[in-house]
Amino acid sequence: MDVDRKAVKRNLMNLEEFGYDIDYYESEPRVTLNKKTGEYEENRILTDFFIRREFTDSELRLLIDSIVFSEHLPQGDKKRLIEKLEGLSSVYFKSRMKHVVAAGGSKGGVNKLFFTIEELDKAISSGKQVKFHYDSFGTDKKLHHRKNAEGKDREYIINPYQIVAKNGRYYLICNYDKYDRLSYYRLDRISDIQMFESKAKPVQEVVKNGLDLSKQMKEHFYMFADEAVSAEFVAEKYIINDIVDYFGKDFTIREETEDSIRVAVRVSEKDMELWAMQFATQVTVTYPPALAEKCRENILKAAERYAGI
Repeated sequence: MDVDRKAVKRNLMNLEEFGYDIDYYESEPRVTLNKKTGEYEENRILTDFFIRREFTDSELRLLIDSIVFSEHLPQGDKKRLIEKLEGLSSVYFKSRMKHVVAAGGSKGGVNKLFFTIEELDKAISSGKQVKFHYDSFGTDKKLHHRKNAEGKDREYIINPYQIVAKNGRYYLICNYDKYDRLSYYRLDRISDIQMFESKAKPVQEVVKNGLDLSKQMKEHFYMFADEAVSAEFVAEKYIINDIVDYFGKDFTIREETEDSIRVAVRVSEKDMELWAMQFATQVTVTYPPALAEKCRENILKAAERYAGI
């Protein structure tokens, strides 16, 4: 139908007045002659009316990037989620996202991740146990259920407490029912999950003061299930950025020289061992003694592997 430009503007302004999330751009004020009154008036031109979105374009881009670089989502699921997020903004935003490529994807091709998350969410909310199989890759590059001592598929019965994202993957923080400590399982390795009607063990029975998620993540950045210990190491000063990247700011510098620092931190012993190996030429673990000896043995074994090359 034919519509007058002023009528469109009037209706849009009415909608805004009634509370609709409509916005627009205003031009710089300009003075024009009102032919009816013969007087000069100041006017602004209103253009580009649009709906205010819940998310800004930069916020949506941040969410989309987190999907693109995630390692636990299959390619098809990445594409579907990105398209949904694009739909939360304008067509102009969607046109700018054409260059985004969801490269990689889940290395295992796991496509039941969302079902696993839903089942765990229901179990955690209702305080129920779950059981599942836990998978590992074989030399055929396929996932297989882990076996028990009899060679049968091992069934895990656990008390679920929290789902967390760490190192580009989803993990379940839980308690394996046979032990009185926390365990961590990758969600993309969980299969055949079922919720039990039996009540889950309260987290207070496993962790004395309850689950401190922030503390737990800082002490277990590689997500090993061992207890945190007080550790110390000497490091070249120039890797301070890497120390902060892994440990956050929850560490203490005991000594400082022109070239090195002695650092004290509370961390999973296994995490500390692997991190020290990653920075073997810049870091020396000094405490606890058993961990320092373990790191020394690892370096000697590594040297033996390269001896014949």
